[in-house]
Amino acid sequence: MKISRNPDTIHNPVAPYVHQIEITGPNRWLNLSGQLGMRIDGTVPENPLEQLQLALENVKKNLDASEMEIEDLTKMVFYLVGDFEVVQRRKIIGDFLGEHLPCTTMIYVVALAAPSFKVEIDTWACKDI
Repeated sequence: MKISRNPDTIHNPVAPYVHQIEITGPNRWLNLSGQLGMRIDGTVPENPLEQLQLALENVKKNLDASEMEIEDLTKMVFYLVGDFEVVQRRKIIGDFLGEHLPCTTMIYVVALAAPSFKVEIDTWACKDI
């Protein structure tokens, strides 16, 4: 069972996320390696927002392969390089998550594994058995 909470003893979330998710009972866990904004043919678009969209699609494809759904995501860590238009970034992530609010962290970094990569997303998911 997953229980989402925003304790009233700390500030409200500053974006669409939840401060904590408690997990109890029998569960299946899925930990993904960082997902990049890379197409199946190995190409990487120059546009960082397009990379963000592709990286989220790759998260979804991994969930599908494990018979999990977006609602099973418990934690997402976004690593971003360079400037991202905030409104567009939030819309892309919001469209992907819908009403679901996992725990999230967003970190701007100097670089990722290769200069062409502008986005990497670490995710954890949990499904009740």
